[in-house]
Amino acid sequence: MRLVFFGTPEFAVPSLEALVRAGHRVLAVITQPDRPAGRKQELASPPVKQRALELGLEVRQPERIRDPEFADWLRALEPEAGVVVGYGKIIPPAIFQIPRHGIVNVHASLLPRYRGAAPIEWAIANGETRTGVTTIRIDEGLDTGDILLQRETEIGEEESAVELRSRLAELGAELLVETLAGLEAGTIRPRPQDHAQATLAPMLRKEDGRIEWSRSATEIARRVRAFVPWPGAYTWLRGKLLHLWRARPAAVALTGPPGALAAEGERLLVACGGGTTLEIVELQLEGRRRMSAAEFLRGFRLKQNERFGEPTQ
Repeated sequence: MRLVFFGTPEFAVPSLEALVRAGHRVLAVITQPDRPAGRKQELASPPVKQRALELGLEVRQPERIRDPEFADWLRALEPEAGVVVGYGKIIPPAIFQIPRHGIVNVHASLLPRYRGAAPIEWAIANGETRTGVTTIRIDEGLDTGDILLQRETEIGEEESAVELRSRLAELGAELLVETLAGLEAGTIRPRPQDHAQATLAPMLRKEDGRIEWSRSATEIARRVRAFVPWPGAYTWLRGKLLHLWRARPAAVALTGPPGALAAEGERLLVACGGGTTLEIVELQLEGRRRMSAAEFLRGFRLKQNERFGEPTQ
């Protein structure tokens, strides 16, 4: 099938690779412009651009896909279908109406649940035990198009957003190839989403990672897993920023208010809401490297009644 591919992040790379392996003719890859990144703010190419060039594919990086010139260029390619995987911008009707089969989107949730920019992170943070990928034919709404195919998977008890994203990227690539084959053969029957069952997964903000110690240990552990690598789960100790990289609920009873710290051998424990306790497994204090709790305790002596607090404490 003659295709155009819209995608930007690492999550989209397996889908692009799968299309090429399946023998589809990828006419062009449309991705976000290069952006400054890192401490030196040097221009960096999106992962999809890097892989597309390695595959010898044409790459376009328009600042605005709503410009009539872009639509004219795309129409001249005569694509049979389009594919969107994490492109980062809403595709307007002037674009998605061009291909005969429309534009297929690979979304990392079981729609209509978790529509939006961060479905993987919010599924973990909210304690879901199952998730999956969905292919839809996009329309003017936010992830509201008709469902083409879905595939479900479990979320591991200690699986992080990074790990789950990697699995769903591969699962989505497989489902995409299956979806296009079904559309070409006419065997897929699109079905409308039940909008009454929809939930949202909004874009993450820096403040989402701020730990509220009044939450239960289970809730906090989920957010630690969900918000890696950004915004991260963070708090403050002696006025310094501290990131939690790995943590889990502990069957230990602690005295003291939420946020109170205790060392039990090489274990670092924190009192949380509802009388629950969190064990910090891996952390990073401002100005130091990432390390295990055991390493941290060997070089950091807790004071009596030590607790996590605010930046001014």
